[in-house]
Amino acid sequence: MKRLKTSLLAVLICLTAGLGAQSPYKLNLGKEIVISGASLSAGIIGTQLRANVTIYTADQLAALDPGTINALDRSATDNYSLRAHQASNVLWLSSMAAPVFFLAGKAPRSHFGTITALWGESLLAASSLTLLTKYAARRTRPFVYNPAVSIDKKQTANARGSFFSGHTSLSAAGTFFAAQVFSDYYPESPWKPVVWSIAAAIPAATGYFRVKGGRHFPTDVMAGYAVGALVGIFIPRLHRRARADQRLGVQVGFNQMAISWNLR
Repeated sequence: MKRLKTSLLAVLICLTAGLGAQSPYKLNLGKEIVISGASLSAGIIGTQLRANVTIYTADQLAALDPGTINALDRSATDNYSLRAHQASNVLWLSSMAAPVFFLAGKAPRSHFGTITALWGESLLAASSLTLLTKYAARRTRPFVYNPAVSIDKKQTANARGSFFSGHTSLSAAGTFFAAQVFSDYYPESPWKPVVWSIAAAIPAATGYFRVKGGRHFPTDVMAGYAVGALVGIFIPRLHRRARADQRLGVQVGFNQMAISWNLR
């Protein structure tokens, strides 16, 4: 819920600043209200579902059998590392700073309100989808099967929020958002493969540490990775300027003339 509130706050603060900014993207108040409203509604439903989660009793915990888990995920029940958990937090928080990356470039810096508004929408969408899915699925986390973990930690609503990984989905949303925006501002940049590789690696590492920490199964982080990446790519693309908002520019070379579409 804390992540959801942060996401909504980013949208509310930055939406007005982003409207009217000249950039590869075009914001529309009606569209932003629909996207943010749908995301917020999903988050509210997820919050209500979380409030109604039934906490495991001691007898129910004793009856849990790792043998019922599929072969791919089963080994995660032996994991429980605070260091891995902390590492995933560091990676997650780092990916949340994605918009700051664009302060280094003159063009994106002048459109920072628009970029931050889109980042806020991406974060809100990823947070809400994560929260809704977690407490609709109510999948038991791997550490709940681990006898080395205290019963107090297992008897919480959070213990039944394994699918899918929020750290991974939000990390992927942040990094893939940054990579997509970079590509839209610098379509000819030779750094694009590097940017996309980093964007893919950070949430992958986040997911790895979530599994090693005993917080998630491999399939949890795979799903979270996919959802976050799709959100991070889709939101910027959804706001790309249409051809009607572009002007025809003429580029003259040494022995040829090329006509290209350039953003205003």
